[in-house]
Amino acid sequence: MNDRVPAYVHHRPSGQARVRIEGRDFYLGPYKSKASRVEYDRLIGEWLASGRRLAPPDQGFDKTVNEVLAGFIEHAQRHYRKNGEPTGEAQNYVYALAYVRRLYGHVRATEFRGLALKSVRDQMIAAGDCRNRINRQVSRIKHVFKWAVANELIPADSFQALAAVEGLDRGRTTARESAPVRPVDEQYARGVYRIVSPQVRAMIELQLL
Repeated sequence: MNDRVPAYVHHRPSGQARVRIEGRDFYLGPYKSKASRVEYDRLIGEWLASGRRLAPPDQGFDKTVNEVLAGFIEHAQRHYRKNGEPTGEAQNYVYALAYVRRLYGHVRATEFRGLALKSVRDQMIAAGDCRNRINRQVSRIKHVFKWAVANELIPADSFQALAAVEGLDRGRTTARESAPVRPVDEQYARGVYRIVSPQVRAMIELQLL
């Protein structure tokens, strides 16, 4: 029996940490990140506990992350419309999924779970996104995989693992806070009187008071 434990290595083309077990590549997240180290320890621990054998791949769920994302975007372009026109929400999903596609697009969708989502979130923090925006984007990512479960592209436990990842709390993350929304200058508020209905004008005047 080979007593060597598969190594944690840097997959340079993608910037991901990788471990190869029994000829199968497992991508762990950004190289040297805490999440990738935890995922490596989990995989090796399970492999050792099972007598140095991998569990067989899930049967029937062989879509890659990119395939799932492409299917959802096609759905979103049809679904997010008002009066026959796109609302822009489909594009919001494109932005949210860019990190997922870059880091995990090539792996099987069943392998995108909680630690992978945290790794994506860490990349958003490193890019300078604010906490509220990150939470919204992560919610969109979760929704994509919920849609994938409903369409039988991935098993239900894949989404359950993602749903367990909680949002970032104020003061408990290195993500920056968004700038506070300031009240509009009164002259600009009064400037819309001529183009709004009497009811809206009354609401504006009430708020000014």
